[in-house]
Amino acid sequence: MNTKFKKHQKVKLLRDPDREYIEYHEELEDEEKKPAIIAGMQGRINIILPNGQYHVQIEDKKGNIIAYCSVSEDDIEAV
Repeated sequence: MNTKFKKHQKVKLLRDPDREYIEYHEELEDEEKKPAIIAGMQGRINIILPNGQYHVQIEDKKGNIIAYCSVSEDDIEAV
């Protein structure tokens, strides 16, 4: 499989990911305390999925993992 990005590469979200495909790192009971995952957030490629999409771990400014989401190659760019 030819992919544009490599595992562990830093990337930035170009579009808001589908909420259905967001998995928060820590289980928070209160929905309001979960930070919104939006375009412009940065993270790293966690896994390259068999369907050609990327499993990205979203990080805060301190480098702590907030969430994971599945995105297509067109929805991210290298940092």
